[in-house]
Amino acid sequence: MPELGPLFDFDTHYYEAPDAFTRHQDRSLGNRGVRWADVDGRRRLLIGGTVNTYIANPTFDPVARPGALYDWYRGNPRQVGIREAFGELEPVRAEYRDRDARLRVMDEQGVGATLLFPTLGVGVEEALKDDPEAAAKVFHGFNLWIDEDWGYRYRDRIFAVPCIPMLDPAAAEAELHAVVDRGALVVNVRNAPVPVPGGYRSPFDRVYDGFWGLAADSGVVVASHTGVEGYDVIVNMWEPGSEESSLFRSPLRGVLTKGRAVADFYGAALCHLVFERFPSLRMASVENGAGWVPDLLHRIDDAANRNPGYFTRHPRDVFGEHVWVTPFWEDDVPSLLRDLRVDRLVLGSDWPHAEGVAQPRDFITETLRDLTDADVRLIARDNATALLGVDVGASR
Repeated sequence: MPELGPLFDFDTHYYEAPDAFTRHQDRSLGNRGVRWADVDGRRRLLIGGTVNTYIANPTFDPVARPGALYDWYRGNPRQVGIREAFGELEPVRAEYRDRDARLRVMDEQGVGATLLFPTLGVGVEEALKDDPEAAAKVFHGFNLWIDEDWGYRYRDRIFAVPCIPMLDPAAAEAELHAVVDRGALVVNVRNAPVPVPGGYRSPFDRVYDGFWGLAADSGVVVASHTGVEGYDVIVNMWEPGSEESSLFRSPLRGVLTKGRAVADFYGAALCHLVFERFPSLRMASVENGAGWVPDLLHRIDDAANRNPGYFTRHPRDVFGEHVWVTPFWEDDVPSLLRDLRVDRLVLGSDWPHAEGVAQPRDFITETLRDLTDADVRLIARDNATALLGVDVGASR
C-alpha cells in the first residue's frame, strides 16, 4: 500500500440521537411529524402517525459491529442467512454520536476528513411523501440537529450532510438556502422520482430549476445517497410486501432494483438536460456502488446516437464531467475504469455500518490494491479535497 497520509472518507455515518428528529421539530405538526412511542414493549418511531419499520431498532442500542457483513457481501462463504451474518450486537459507541469522540477515532484510523450521512434519516422522506409540508418542516428541524450535534464543517474535518426533500420545489430551494447559509458543502437528495398527487415528477423538471440553479451558483455538491427510494412499487408487481420490511424478504428486491434507482436518477438528469442548464452543477452518487455506471453509459450512448441534436454535448462526457461516484468496496474498480474517470471516483467506507469495511483503510487494501499509487491517492483523498475545496494535509 502506498504511503498516503490521511484519507478523505466520502461516506461515513452516525447513528441518530434519540432527539435527532424531535429536538427542533415544529410542534404544530403533531402526529404529522416524527414521534417516539412504546409499541408492544419496544421503542419505535411514529412518522406521519404510522409506525416506521425502516430501521428495526431506531434506538441503535445495541447495534451491529462495523463491517459485520463483510463475508456476506464477499460471497457469503459460510452460506449463512442475513440474521446470522449480522452476528452479535454491541452497545452503541461514543464515536457514533459524539463528534469529538469521532475525531479521536478518525485519528486512529488515519482519516483526515469525512462526509457524514444519516442512518435513519435516509428512510424518512418516503414515509412523508404524501405530506410535503410536514416533510419540509421535519427535515428543517433534522438539519438543525445535524449542524448542532455534528456540524456542517466541524474543524474542517467533519462535514455532516443535511438532507433536502424534493416534494415541494419552493421548500426545497428555501431549505437549500438555509443550509448553504450555515456553511454546508454537500447536501443530500433521494435517488428517486418525486411523488406528486396522481403520480410522479422528475426532480430535474424545470419546476426545480430554482433549487438546481442555487446549487450550481453556490458551489454546493448535491449528493444522492442510497436510502428508501420507493422502488418497491416495482417489486410489489411481482411479490407482495413493503419496502420498509424488505431486508428479510426473498432475494427478488435485490435482483430487480440493485442499482436501478440511481441509474434511473442520473439517466433522468442527463436526458432532462439539468447539466446543460446549469454547467457548474456538481453531483455525487454515494453508497450506490459503481456497477450500474457502465450499463447506463452504454444506454445513454445509444440514446445519443438515435436522437441526433437532442444533446448539446455527448451525455457520456457530461456525466464524466459532473458526477463523482463512490464504488462499493466489493466492486471491480480496475474494470470500471474502462467507463469511469479515475478523477471522479472517491473512497467511501460506509463506516461504521455493517455493510461497509471494518476500517476505512481496508477499502484500499481490498478494493484499490491493483491500481497505481497515483490513482490510489486520487481516489483515497485528492479527488474529494479538490471537489470540496478543502485541505486535509499530507499528514496528521
